[in-house]
Amino acid sequence: MLLLASTLLYATETTVLKPKLILQITIDQLRGDLPDKYMKNMGEGGFRWLKSSGIWYKNAHYTYSNTETVVGHTTLATGTIPAIHGMVSNVWYDRKKKRLVYNIEDKHYHILSKNADIDDSTEVDSSQALAGTDGRSPANIMVSTFSDELSLFTNEKSKIFGVSVKDRGAVTLAGHNGKAFWFSKTSGEFITSSYYYDKYPSWVKKFNDQHLAERYLNKSWTLMYDKTKYMFCNSDDNPWEEDYAHFGRVFPHVYGGKDNKYFNNFLTFSPAGDELTLDFAKAIIDNEKMGQHDVTDYLAISFSSTDYVGHIFGPSSLEAEDNMLRLDKTLASLFKYIDKKVGLDNTLIVLSADHGAPEAPGYLKKLGIAAKWVAPLKWNKKPSLKRLEKKFGVGQKLIEAFFPPYLYLNHTLIKEKGLNLAEVQKDVAKEIMDIDGIALTITSTEMRNNTLPNTYLYNAALKNFNAKRSGDILILFEPHCFANDMDGGAIMASNHGGPWSYDTFVPVIFAGYHLEGKQVFRAIKPNDIAPTLSAIIDAKSPSGANGDILQEVLKH
Repeated sequence: MLLLASTLLYATETTVLKPKLILQITIDQLRGDLPDKYMKNMGEGGFRWLKSSGIWYKNAHYTYSNTETVVGHTTLATGTIPAIHGMVSNVWYDRKKKRLVYNIEDKHYHILSKNADIDDSTEVDSSQALAGTDGRSPANIMVSTFSDELSLFTNEKSKIFGVSVKDRGAVTLAGHNGKAFWFSKTSGEFITSSYYYDKYPSWVKKFNDQHLAERYLNKSWTLMYDKTKYMFCNSDDNPWEEDYAHFGRVFPHVYGGKDNKYFNNFLTFSPAGDELTLDFAKAIIDNEKMGQHDVTDYLAISFSSTDYVGHIFGPSSLEAEDNMLRLDKTLASLFKYIDKKVGLDNTLIVLSADHGAPEAPGYLKKLGIAAKWVAPLKWNKKPSLKRLEKKFGVGQKLIEAFFPPYLYLNHTLIKEKGLNLAEVQKDVAKEIMDIDGIALTITSTEMRNNTLPNTYLYNAALKNFNAKRSGDILILFEPHCFANDMDGGAIMASNHGGPWSYDTFVPVIFAGYHLEGKQVFRAIKPNDIAPTLSAIIDAKSPSGANGDILQEVLKH
């Protein structure tokens, strides 16, 4: 009896309770080295706290070829590669519908708004406008997410929420059974889809009635510190930076007033987008009593400003540097709030990114590194492709669509002409391979038949290949070579999406929950996160998960 009592006492003392809250933070376009690069001027409560108190994996890389926003977010959510979860690109061509499809669009639902609000005003991310008035849902994700498995494990008792400036940043991580909210660039409010609610909860209406975005009216994004403290203090007006819609290339960046139709866009191009996201996340924590239940709750926050700033100004710019310092302040505020409401020891925090970031070609050229832009919209005018059109007798309609990284051929026309699809794919791929700036072209027939050499690039391509959604030809650009005119829009300072280390390298950090700080330099994958979270709560991994369980997180 005494032995039994002592055994029970020992078990009680050594058993670590499951976290009351799992907080998954995704920083859009946060390359793995950027926190350390700008940490000199950071405070104590954000990245410095993560570095001293968290388990920081310093060698985490995505392993597939198309490092885009929805692809990375879905990988983080599902613990698997795009070949399995199906989100192969921000946009793909649906042959049955004969049109480009925006990744999380869902025609069975609509944007939920009292004013029939349509969140399609963004110009930097024009792919989002493809969905028009359609609702948003996770229906196109082919497997379960970690949040789905949490819901299954607790019989739907867990509270599950996702929030972001970007719709796809919120929807993917909230999973099939959570709730997702994102920022409307039309109204300046946080909105959702009828997939999630029939009407807005009263607390959301109350939050939106505050019109927090309006606190930035007639104000500017200014530097947080004296300019001399910054690494890039002497390069605030670089010719490769984009003066998008007159937001400017130098500080201060003026938001403008109510007459500025780009006002809400400008907020997302600056730290204000993350600050508003934090405000809404705090409202979720308060009103949904996150971490106050007898099961583990889950909150996913995707901060998007780093991505917008990186595209417009590049990751090595005064704007990117100040944005990182302000993001650090935002994280510190979040962690302090979590500690007050739930307790950091009761909260498991995991922070990562959906993809890395390339340096701006102009900046690389300044350093003597070869870099360039390419213009895919002009490919049809190339003499080599003209020869192909003449050879196959298909005129100028051979290429039906191109949206990175896939080129889609006109199957109907090829069939009408009695041509062999595999041969046409092969010939087109060969001609495009000769275009300056192309590293590799691979046909879908080659990937479907798995007749490829065992090399890094081919393996990365296969991990991105889904037979139902991938195009006829995968096009991989050379290192430091980027497409800039996919939809006739403005040239960006930099553009991610490739298989090279600057795009695949992201931080993976676990903190809170009684973890002890350490840095780990062995190679891991971001798709290790979801299986690790599942192991912590004793649930099964998501249905397509192929990541590994990170032992350092469990050994605490």
